[in-house]
Amino acid sequence: MYDSSTHESTARIGVGLVGTGYAAKLRAEATQQIDKADLIAIAGSNFERTESLAASSQTQAMRSWQQLIESPDIDLVIISTINCYHSMITRAALECGKHVVVEYPLALNVVEAEELIALAKDKNKLLHVEHIELLGGIHQSIKQHLSEVGHIFYVCYNTTKSQRPAPRKWTYNHEMFGFPLIGALSRLHRLVDLFGKVVTVNCHQRFWQVEDEYYQSCFCVAQLVFESGLLGQIVYGKGETLWQNERKFEIHGEHGGLIFNEDEGVIIRPEQTMPIEISSRKGLFSKDTSMVLDHLVNGTPLYITPEQSLYTMKVADAALRSVRTGLTIVVE
Repeated sequence: MYDSSTHESTARIGVGLVGTGYAAKLRAEATQQIDKADLIAIAGSNFERTESLAASSQTQAMRSWQQLIESPDIDLVIISTINCYHSMITRAALECGKHVVVEYPLALNVVEAEELIALAKDKNKLLHVEHIELLGGIHQSIKQHLSEVGHIFYVCYNTTKSQRPAPRKWTYNHEMFGFPLIGALSRLHRLVDLFGKVVTVNCHQRFWQVEDEYYQSCFCVAQLVFESGLLGQIVYGKGETLWQNERKFEIHGEHGGLIFNEDEGVIIRPEQTMPIEISSRKGLFSKDTSMVLDHLVNGTPLYITPEQSLYTMKVADAALRSVRTGLTIVVE
C-alpha cells in the first residue's frame, strides 16, 4: 500500500477509474503504461461498457463508483465521467481517504468547489483538477513567443463545432454539462493562465432547445477585461445552427501578432510572417497521469493547483451572473 505521508512507495499505487468515455479510455491506457501504478478497477454508468473497458484494460469491472471508492486496494481515484457527478464522487472519494484526480470542472458551482478543496486539505489528500490544455503544444508555443509581440491589447479564442444532427447526450444537457463556460472551463483557463487576473466580465448566450432534456445548439460569447488592460474575447458554440468548425486563437500585440488556426501557428511582425512549430496534442492524458503519480511518489510539483482552477471557475461564475442579469460583472 502506498504511504503518502512519507512520499515513499512500499507497493505500487492502486488506481480506480470512474468513467468509460473517451477520456477514461485514455486514462486507462496511461495507467497501464506507468510502472508506478496498478489499475485495480473501473466503474461506469453502463455495466456492459464498463466490462468492455475493464476487459481491454485487464482489470476488474465494478457495478458502482461507490463500490470502487470503498475498495481498500485503491489509493487514487480518477474521475472521468459526466460533469454533474464530479463534485459528488470527489467528495465521497476524499471522505474515504483517497487521493483524487478529476477532469475539469471540479464542480458546477463555486461553493462546492471551495468546499472540496478545503476537504482535501483537511484530509491531507491530493486533489488534482486536470487542465491538459496547459500541457498542449499550442499553449506552450504561445508562452514561448508571447514576449515577441510587444504589449498585448487584444486576444480572441474561438472554438465552435458544427454537429448535425446534434447528439442526444450529456454534453447537450443543461444539468449534466453545466453553464457552457464552466462545463468547458479550459476555454477561460487558457486566457487566465496566460494573462492573469480578470477585472470584469460581460457575457451573452443563446440556446436552441428541441426538447426538455437536450438542446440542439448553444452559442456563448464573453468579453473579459484583465488587470493589465487587455481585452479578451471567448466564443464557444456547438450544435446544428453552427455551420463551420473553428478552433482559432488570436493574440494581438503592438509589435506583432500570434495566430493559431487549428494545429498551425504563425507569428506576424511588420517585416515578416513566420510559421511556428507546434508539438502534437497526443499523449496529454498520459503526461498528466504520469505527473500525478510522480507527485504522489516523489513529491515533484504539479503544473496546476486546484486553487488556480477555482479562480477560473469564479471568472466563469461571473460570466454566468452576467448572462442572468444582462450586466457587466466585477470578478471578486
